[in-house]
Amino acid sequence: MLALTVIVVIGACVLASGIVGNRLGVAPPVLMLAAGVLVGFVPRLRGVNLPPDTVLLVFLPALLYWESLNASLRWIRRTLRGLVLMTTLLVIVTAAMVAVVAHAFGVPWGPAWILGGALAPTDATAVAALGRVLPRQAMNLLQAESLINDGTALVVYAVAVSVTVGTEHFSAVHVGWLLIRSYVGGAAAGVAVAFVGGQLRARLTDPLLENVAILLIPFTAFLLAEAVQASGVLAVVACGLIMGQLGPKVGTPAVRLLSQGFWTIGTYVLNGALFVLVGLQSQSAVRNLTSFDLARALSLVAAVCGILIAVRMAFQFIVIYVIRALDRRPSQQARRVSHGFRVITGLAGFRGAVSLAAALAVPNTLDNGLPLPDRDVIVFVTAGVIAALMLQSFALPPVVRWVNLPEDTVIDSERRMANRTASEEALAAMPHIAAALGTAPEIVDMTRREYEKRMRVIQAGNPDDDSDDIDDDAAERLRQFDEQYRVLRLALLDSKRATVLRLRHEHQIDDAVVRQIQARLDIEEVRLSQTQIVE
Repeated sequence: MLALTVIVVIGACVLASGIVGNRLGVAPPVLMLAAGVLVGFVPRLRGVNLPPDTVLLVFLPALLYWESLNASLRWIRRTLRGLVLMTTLLVIVTAAMVAVVAHAFGVPWGPAWILGGALAPTDATAVAALGRVLPRQAMNLLQAESLINDGTALVVYAVAVSVTVGTEHFSAVHVGWLLIRSYVGGAAAGVAVAFVGGQLRARLTDPLLENVAILLIPFTAFLLAEAVQASGVLAVVACGLIMGQLGPKVGTPAVRLLSQGFWTIGTYVLNGALFVLVGLQSQSAVRNLTSFDLARALSLVAAVCGILIAVRMAFQFIVIYVIRALDRRPSQQARRVSHGFRVITGLAGFRGAVSLAAALAVPNTLDNGLPLPDRDVIVFVTAGVIAALMLQSFALPPVVRWVNLPEDTVIDSERRMANRTASEEALAAMPHIAAALGTAPEIVDMTRREYEKRMRVIQAGNPDDDSDDIDDDAAERLRQFDEQYRVLRLALLDSKRATVLRLRHEHQIDDAVVRQIQARLDIEEVRLSQTQIVE
């Protein structure tokens, strides 16, 4: 009964936090965290702990896969050099500075480095949940960073744990090998699973079975990477990025619509449950704290939060200015952003599931059987920092308003251009498509008028109008040719979808634009495929 009670309580916390957050304009994850803390006061639930394997094997693969599917590959390519620095150099420097601060508070160097490795990476799910007020470019950068930097951080963490426990000795060559194995092995596992998954999806015709295959993909990628001692996180990310590009080509509209609904609600529930459990774990961390008194531990939490923000801010400015001094190419100058943009991305370095799972996974004993020093401090500080940094979500809206970045109209203009181009090319191809299908002239003329009307609406500034209004005379004639009409319209939708994918391939539109337009095309295709034209 305890397990069922926990499930019901967590679900109720997620639901209530969502309702209250939407009404008060507060980020629901903050309320979910607070709800978890309050639930921890219930005597029956005090013994509930969050096993690290649950986070790593149940929550992370699904959540990271969904974020990867919705990432912008164009933005990752455009900012690749900065991302490499942020996911390697920044992670290592952050871990080192956290270790220095923890050691200054009396934590031995080994546990201090473990704490640094656990808190070094930002969290993709926390960024997605808490950073909705951020400008699109900032969100793209933060999501790309948080999807990739776990590989470096977990290597630092693993080395710190093994050296502290006494199973290994530190070696630069060994650390380098671990980094290579983590990144290369993880990426290779992700590519392999994406290839097999793409082939499997192309051969499945049942929407339910194909969605079962989609559900298995991230967990298979994680499992394969862990089997070769590589990064399961990076495997899921690599697999998700590839499947995000393959999805429009191998999936069917029915599968995509079903999958979109399933993953949207599934990841929301998982994300919410995770924040509630983090709050619950914070309660447990306070009760189990014995190495430090509470005031000293809270001071360490505050100091670590301060150093995390300071290091991130310093990196945003110092390293970027070094790059500017060394690289003055026009392409580099075109990628420059304002100081305000860096302030925003500097403040939005949220921590989350990976950090907590790493802290909870710290061994209880050393290799010689003695207790690992200050393990309780590592768990407490990690949980405290995750909670404290989440409070920055309250500061982001006024900071965004203060920075006053120019309005971002890129997605809207690209969507308008893609809609216009797709309609124009479908209209131009209509005679050839109709001739190949043997469509009656009345149907062709009527469909042409529909497309011309839609293009006028697009040119008037409403690219999302998908009106299918048909005049009475046309409707009367259409009853005689409803099958021909549906076949022609479906063929034209295929033409529009091919145009949109070509524009993405030519880097003229973002992945977000493809997803938005494809969703509308999928809805129209499913409607045409499943309904009859009636009076």
